[in-house]
Amino acid sequence: MKKIAIFAAVAATCFGAAAQSTVNVYGRVNTTLENQNAGGTKTTALQNNASRIGFKGSEDMGGGLKTNFVLEAGFSGVDGKAQTNLFGRQASLEIAGGFGAVRLGNWTPGSYFATADYVSNHNHDTGSSSDALYGFDTFVRASKVGYFTPNMSGFSGEASTTVNTAAGAVKTYDLSGNYDAGAAHLGLGYSKQAKLSQLGLRGLYEMGPLTVGGYVQRVTSDGSVNGSSRTALRLSGMYTMGASEFHLNFGNTTKGAEFADKANQATIGYNYNLSKRTKAYGFYTTGKKDGQGITGVAGQDFSSLAVGVRHNF
Repeated sequence: MKKIAIFAAVAATCFGAAAQSTVNVYGRVNTTLENQNAGGTKTTALQNNASRIGFKGSEDMGGGLKTNFVLEAGFSGVDGKAQTNLFGRQASLEIAGGFGAVRLGNWTPGSYFATADYVSNHNHDTGSSSDALYGFDTFVRASKVGYFTPNMSGFSGEASTTVNTAAGAVKTYDLSGNYDAGAAHLGLGYSKQAKLSQLGLRGLYEMGPLTVGGYVQRVTSDGSVNGSSRTALRLSGMYTMGASEFHLNFGNTTKGAEFADKANQATIGYNYNLSKRTKAYGFYTTGKKDGQGITGVAGQDFSSLAVGVRHNF
């Protein structure tokens, strides 16, 4: 009888919690087999493409208020190892309502989602074909407080800042806005950290089966390396035909900031949607940059021919 009473108490607690809130498990496994060439050295390898698993939940507190949380962990689809810290991709808690939402914790900057991520269609800006030219100097996930506006006739915005009083800590400010009007989608992102800053503008337009988009980003540094600023430009196109998607993506940057010389990057890809959650795909990507090298190694260019499978759950 004692064991039954304990079980009943635990069950009542669990069912009570379930009645108050909802928790969902989601994620992605995305792996490619690639023939890579880095500075003349050829290798065949399995490549992880930002695989992740996450938990998100929401509790309706009444009066139009909700508590939302997201815990998201990155892992490798190649060997199963965790990427960075547990829930390093996102660990956030927010109070949301008609006023928008106030969020605390760790999440991807809105300025990135409003610009670079939005136009990288072929593999969602992951893996060996990810954007190597976007300025990530002010990209900060952790220790933030932010405000998210409600959707106002197609416009939504985000403003966040880091909260860290440790010795030598430098605040980062991040602002972004998105506007969706039918087939047209616009985005603006700005972030600043001391003398480092970046400003990006994105546009994307859907014309039936054809989607075209791009962004331009101006990066300003402290001027201590390779000059004080540079400009990055990226264009992308996608044509859909049934379950097939055909992709083109090209990026270019002037020299300056962390780039010692001009650089370019191009990708051609094909995706076949086996279902709403699973796709098979292939791509060829190449990047050329003298001096520092597209891979971060001096004088080293890069290319990869890849085939892969991505499954969302």
